[in-house]
Amino acid sequence: GPIGDEILAAFEPHGFVGLAYFDGGSRSFYNKQKPITSVDDLKGMKIRVMQSDVFVDMMTALGANATPMPYGEVYSGIQTGVIDGAENNWPSFESSGHYEVAGYYTLNQHLIVPEVLVMSKASYDKLSAEDQALVKQAAKDSIPVNRELWAAREKVSEEKVRAAGVEVISDIDKTPFIEAMVPVYEKHANTPKLQDLVQRIQATE
Repeated sequence: GPIGDEILAAFEPHGFVGLAYFDGGSRSFYNKQKPITSVDDLKGMKIRVMQSDVFVDMMTALGANATPMPYGEVYSGIQTGVIDGAENNWPSFESSGHYEVAGYYTLNQHLIVPEVLVMSKASYDKLSAEDQALVKQAAKDSIPVNRELWAAREKVSEEKVRAAGVEVISDIDKTPFIEAMVPVYEKHANTPKLQDLVQRIQATE
């Protein structure tokens, strides 16, 4: 949509041409201790996050202890109790083997992060106008293919995780999770331009 195109255009001053958004799935919490059915269940839990101020503040707002850690250390971290759990999408939860040490997966879907397909602006600018149009059209045409492949991959991962005996919690009220993010938005959407962008995104139906 137009908001997405506006964000893609913002890549150009940084040397990239934004071409399309691919589905990167929704991220949810998993842990080895207990089913997470509410925000209260997260209080005091040590949850691995990416090294990102937004992720750390998100976990803090939910009452958990954010623990930045390299992805490759998460399996042993959960296994040894250095952390209680982490958060990720179905394919990552499965392909990493984290489901082997974290027996509870809560589908709260707190983050839905797209994968952005970009191209070097220097390379793009060397193309003819006709080829530029072809590249942009090919990127747009690839979006439904990506979504179809992603959905199929998610299904395979979910089936494997459930077959392994992981307890999947899907019947939860997401409203308290959403409400807990208000201070995170206030902190990070801290300019009129960003505030306007967030408001327009949230108003999109």
